[in-house]
Order: sequence, then C-alpha cells, then structure tokens
Amino acid sequence: MEAVLYLYRAGIPWRDLPECSGAWKVVHTRFSRWARNGLWKNLFKHLAIEADNEYAMMDRTIVRVHQHSEGAR
Repeated sequence: MEAVLYLYRAGIPWRDLPECSGAWKVVHTRFSRWARNGLWKNLFKHLAIEADNEYAMMDRTIVRVHQHSEGAR
C-alpha cells in the first residue's frame, strides 16, 4: 500500500518505484487486483464519509475578496 501511495504522491511511473518498495511488477499486480476487487472505491467512499471539510471552508473574513467581487459600487 505504501508503494502505491508513494507512486501517486511522487507522480512517477511504475517502473521508477524505489527498489525498497519491491519489484514494480509485483506492486502493480497487487494494485490491479485491489482495483478489480473494489478496494480503492470502498476506501475512498469511507474516507469521504468521515471527512471533516471544515478546513476547506473560506469566507471573506479569511480571504480578502477583490472589491468588484463583493458587489461594491
């Protein structure tokens, strides 16, 4: 799992996984099996349910709005 997460964080192709992650073909095969079995879909579904999106909320008290965006005349 850590190798797959590293791959996506680093934005690298499968063949460029570090040797400490194991053989890239083995990691890819495992990833593909998990995808076929719905692991990723279920994982992200549960993460979305448990998400605390308060950090993503912003209003004009946090971010200064351009005067023309506020409806200034």
